[in-house]
Amino acid sequence: MTIQPSTTPRKARHVKRKHWALVAAATVLPLVASTGTAVADAAPRPATAAAACSYTPAVPADNFKGIPVFDPEEAAEPYRATLRTSQGRITFEALTDKAPCTTFSFRFLAENDYFDRSHCHRLTTQRIYVLQCGDPTGTGSGGPGYSFPDENLTGATYPAGTVAMANAGPNTNGSQFFFVWKDTKLSPAYTPFGRVTEGLDVLQKIAAGGEDDQNNPGDGFPNLPVNIRHVKISTN
Repeated sequence: MTIQPSTTPRKARHVKRKHWALVAAATVLPLVASTGTAVADAAPRPATAAAACSYTPAVPADNFKGIPVFDPEEAAEPYRATLRTSQGRITFEALTDKAPCTTFSFRFLAENDYFDRSHCHRLTTQRIYVLQCGDPTGTGSGGPGYSFPDENLTGATYPAGTVAMANAGPNTNGSQFFFVWKDTKLSPAYTPFGRVTEGLDVLQKIAAGGEDDQNNPGDGFPNLPVNIRHVKISTN
């Protein structure tokens, strides 16, 4: 069942950094299925080298027109991301050394306010234990207008505090990501790109509030609404 949005689609935003270009949308590419993060087994996929980072244009679901132009020097810069949400603050350390393409994209989107006034649309409380966010349409099928390859999958595990990309299959990463609020077992098919350093208690509070089962039992919209007010990137 499709999760209905609680926010209206956002207007296109201007890219703030000169080395991030604006491009026209090209082809339709669903970034995350409406059922969200898959749980089926999948074979590990090779990591993507930083030098091979590329972002493929797609028709955006929310009219965001920006696309990153990868800068290896900036991509290597460590940072922390702090999400100010309606349920409390969640901070994670970006794994820029292990997932440079992914962390560069997340920073790009955050610094252009892409996640602001969006909400986390999916909570799972059985089998896998994740809170999924990053879709401003709130439907579970929205994306930023580009996709990029998987990375950091070799030997990937998903203990509590992991931040990883949701996807609709190999190399379909966009903007949707998930927090792991309890140790979970997933196939190494979802790029891990962060580690929660503050706010695991916030995630566990959200999980304790339950969800509405609108996808499946133990899988639905969180009963405690999680609205993302702003994402701050800190580099020191």
